[in-house]
Amino acid sequence: MASCIVSAFRSSLLLLLGFGLSGQDSPADRIQALERELHQQQKASKDWGGLIRYGSDNSELPPPAKGENRVVFLGDQVTDYWGRGNAQFFPGESRLNRGIAGQTTDQMLIRFRQDVISLHPAAVVILGGLNDIAGLHGPASEETILDNLMSMAELAQANGIRVILASVTPVCECFTKNAARQRWQERISELNELIEKYCASTGAVYLDYYSAMAKEDNLKKELTNDGVLPNDAGYRVMAPLAEQAIAKAIKAAKK
Repeated sequence: MASCIVSAFRSSLLLLLGFGLSGQDSPADRIQALERELHQQQKASKDWGGLIRYGSDNSELPPPAKGENRVVFLGDQVTDYWGRGNAQFFPGESRLNRGIAGQTTDQMLIRFRQDVISLHPAAVVILGGLNDIAGLHGPASEETILDNLMSMAELAQANGIRVILASVTPVCECFTKNAARQRWQERISELNELIEKYCASTGAVYLDYYSAMAKEDNLKKELTNDGVLPNDAGYRVMAPLAEQAIAKAIKAAKK
């Protein structure tokens, strides 16, 4: 039990130091954020794959209506926080947000059947890998991350679901100096290259958020409030790109 708490505390520190806090946060804000993240990680130690998070929502969701092109967005905090601000998450559309903050791709794979396949979508948008690169649950190579993404893609394809694999979004040191982010930037570029090549070889759609959001490998400052997560402006850049990729995937499925 003690080892789980230590691991959770370490992961929370990584999240705070690398992801969410700027130099403008007060000590009280930092402590409160750390306590929140620790609580989330303690919950995760009991439900590693995050199966509880959307379990009841999934069970209450009716099957897609005839002709409905339901799309599931599976991901980590970048997906999870989409819609919490003023940038709404595809209002009025048949789009389901199944993001869980802090998850790595192996955790996303665990819940893929429950949070994607069982919902019978026409397509799935998969965005993950940043937390793996950050080492939240231990070291993970770009190849290992790609393996997890490939497994999800193959599960989707086996169930008649069109696959859209998104590039990992860029990060920057826009608000605070963080040496870790410089290392992440190189790895993000390498992982995105692997994802793009995999899509080209399998027919999956590559959703390139990175090119639209990066300037010289840095997340554009106007698109973020902390150097990692998109702000409302960032999500407004992402939304039409996602819809274009979805339209391409749905069109390909009808051929």
